[in-house]
Amino acid sequence: MAVVQVIPVMIPMLGEEEAAAAAEAVRSGWVAQGPRVARFEREFAATAGAAHGVAVSSCTTGLHLSLVLLALRPGDEVIVPSLSFIATANAVRYVGATPVFADVDLATGNLTVDTIDAVRTSRTRAIVAVHQGGVPFDTVAVRKAADDWGLALVEDAACAAGTTVYGQPAGAGAAVAAWSFHPRKVLTTGEGGMVTVDDADTAARLRRLREHGMNVSAADRHRSSQPVLETYLETAFNYRMTDIQAAVGLVQLGRLAGLVEQRRALAARYQELLSGIDGLVPVRDPAWGRTNYQSFWVLLNRPYRTGRDEVLAELAKRGVSARRGIMAAHLEPAYADVAPAPLPVTERITRDSLILPLHHQVTEDDQRHIVGILRELA
Repeated sequence: MAVVQVIPVMIPMLGEEEAAAAAEAVRSGWVAQGPRVARFEREFAATAGAAHGVAVSSCTTGLHLSLVLLALRPGDEVIVPSLSFIATANAVRYVGATPVFADVDLATGNLTVDTIDAVRTSRTRAIVAVHQGGVPFDTVAVRKAADDWGLALVEDAACAAGTTVYGQPAGAGAAVAAWSFHPRKVLTTGEGGMVTVDDADTAARLRRLREHGMNVSAADRHRSSQPVLETYLETAFNYRMTDIQAAVGLVQLGRLAGLVEQRRALAARYQELLSGIDGLVPVRDPAWGRTNYQSFWVLLNRPYRTGRDEVLAELAKRGVSARRGIMAAHLEPAYADVAPAPLPVTERITRDSLILPLHHQVTEDDQRHIVGILRELA
């Protein structure tokens, strides 16, 4: 029986440079949070258009710390998209606040001023807006609305490394933005994340919060020629990144621009190949930005005659590892106790979309094979 060659949905771009950088960190003897983390923070913040970067163990922990900064209390509401990985909503619950699900725009999968306003109440204290799948939300409009309403805005930029909005990096100008370096992201450190801010005092507190609330970091203690007696200023967390991860991240950061351009070229080819299939709508850049195409999804519309799950099954049968579209948190058992306002667009996208393979090893022949299957099923 012939073995079907599988086209993976994602392969991280990791090579000998990353392996050598990680090995060098191991040989240095400094494998915990140290000088490579500090350098990665500086260089990533510069790439993201922010003054400060604070490396953390994941984007989820970065979102948690971002919400800790807001001193939210039980009864406070935080507006989030249901159409996002469940960590976005979970982080709100971590601080004892209530996530309130807002609907999204059909074309981008992102919150808009109108969808936020539709669920805003007197108890709303903050908004977590996501650059979904690397597609940027309209930062100018949403930031202005948040300011006008007197609400804090946390930007979930988990997927957005290399994305631009109005000609600037996705995180530029954000009060606080959280980033992911999970293996499915364009830039990966295996696991890991970053919080970027412009305010120096906020960055200093974030560094304390990720390191048990200590007033002196481990790196500062190590550099001191005298004994240092640290103080623990508040109840905090252990959300640190290792120097091994940061070493990989620094190599990845050097690849970022090239990876984004390669992904955009692959996305453009998908869009061209898919253009003649009625009822199949591929994701595209919004008017205000350029996506990094961390995920390339397509939405099935009438008159497309095959259901999404059947499409996934047929692709898998023929060697294509696609995925369902972005999840909707309010439909998961963890949020069965939540009764959200109607979310018709969210439910439409999560039911009728799928994510196609897009990574550095995808070839033109792969794309033609994938699109050929989609064309047959139409």
